[in-house]
Amino acid sequence: MSGLSYETVATFAQQGGTLYFAAIFAAGVIYALLPRHKEAFKRLAQLPLEKDESDNV
Repeated sequence: MSGLSYETVATFAQQGGTLYFAAIFAAGVIYALLPRHKEAFKRLAQLPLEKDESDNV
């Protein structure tokens, strides 16, 4: 065999997956905290509170 046991591959996959998802999470947080997106997020936060024309039906 090539010297790779199940435990070695499983450990690598677990650590690699953790690092991958941590990087994706960090990218999402950075994207959300960028100042240029502030107005868009404020507008989207108020969207559920706006009165819709379909509410009168």
